[in-house]
Amino acid sequence: MYLELSGLQHPQAPVLVLSAGLGGLGSFWLPQLSALREQYRVVVYDQRGTGRNADSLPDGYSMQEMAAELADALAQHQILQFTVIGHALGGMIGLQMALDYPDRVSRVVVVNGWLSLDAHTRRCFQVRQDLLLNVGVEAFVRAQPLFLYPADWLSENQARIEAEDSLHVAHFQGTENLLRRLHALMNTNFTQRTQQIAQPVLLVCSQDDLLVPWTCSETLSHALPAATLKKMRWGGHAMSVTDSTTFNTLLLDWLNDTPPASVTSPVMEPSWQNL
Repeated sequence: MYLELSGLQHPQAPVLVLSAGLGGLGSFWLPQLSALREQYRVVVYDQRGTGRNADSLPDGYSMQEMAAELADALAQHQILQFTVIGHALGGMIGLQMALDYPDRVSRVVVVNGWLSLDAHTRRCFQVRQDLLLNVGVEAFVRAQPLFLYPADWLSENQARIEAEDSLHVAHFQGTENLLRRLHALMNTNFTQRTQQIAQPVLLVCSQDDLLVPWTCSETLSHALPAATLKKMRWGGHAMSVTDSTTFNTLLLDWLNDTPPASVTSPVMEPSWQNL
């Protein structure tokens, strides 16, 4: 798996692993990188089957496989202790890694995540799936910003959105890959296992998120033993993009104020590749 590693190179500097949502691309985190690199070693990656990690995903692809793939790739770079910061699907990967690799994951940040799939979110995913299967890739891509961004932000950023639409169509991950990743996400349910997640977890939600109701983060916060919930009033599902200043501030404040859980893996100096 292709990883990009940057930021502080001191071997004792804490490591942040950034995991994107359904789009799967590490470039989603560009609005955060400058702020995070000043204090941390930062890992971004394209998820399997997307971007520079092109591959055909198997039938029955699961969240457990996504977590294992990332854990293996990090271990190959001698990264054995880290905090996972994930957006939606990426946050689910973070929670799965906290369960499956508790000796490696010291903290988790889940942005617009959930305990189990909400009925409204399921409807949104079904609409997007129908567009992809019955209309085509271009329609799917054109509709995607409606679920990610507030209407006022979209109105003011049409040129940017049109450029991104063209890029996403040109580099589309493929219908089968997207559907297998989407089905893995929709089938993920942490209801029976949250009490096993002892690590500190930050939950960030936006109260105007069209795709995932902010109450899903509230429900998840009640189920986790060591959760902190932060609500943003505006920004939509991708508020880390639309209001990166507010998002970056609350993220860094929590990271700086919340000690990592104790883990027992040895710390090994990674081999760094700057962005």
